[in-house]
Amino acid sequence: MNWLHTTTVIFHVLLAAAIVGLVLLQRGKGADAGAGFGAGASGTVFGARGSASFLSRTTAMLAALFIVTSLTLAYLDSHAPTAAPTSVIDRVQAPTQQTSEGELPALPAPASDAPAELPTPAEETEQN
Repeated sequence: MNWLHTTTVIFHVLLAAAIVGLVLLQRGKGADAGAGFGAGASGTVFGARGSASFLSRTTAMLAALFIVTSLTLAYLDSHAPTAAPTSVIDRVQAPTQQTSEGELPALPAPASDAPAELPTPAEETEQN
């Protein structure tokens, strides 16, 4: 990982945390019902219009930057040289049995202590 990739990842994570914080600071649409009972936002730090326009614009700008860093990370990852296989399946070399198209692979031989052949039901009735 080079320094550009590391810096972009750190900036991306900070943007994500800032977006989460700004979204949590914003009031929902149901919060306007409290303004009728004296909970108006006319005396806030952001002015008489309230913090809605400031926070929503800031959130939109941070979201645009988040998308740009996401695309940048995707570009950097797609053009990164890969020296070693990244998948476990690529690292494992399983032995393959080659058979012709209609053939099935041979079954293993039965164990020596197991009976070689089981009697059929017809043979059992003849013995009784």
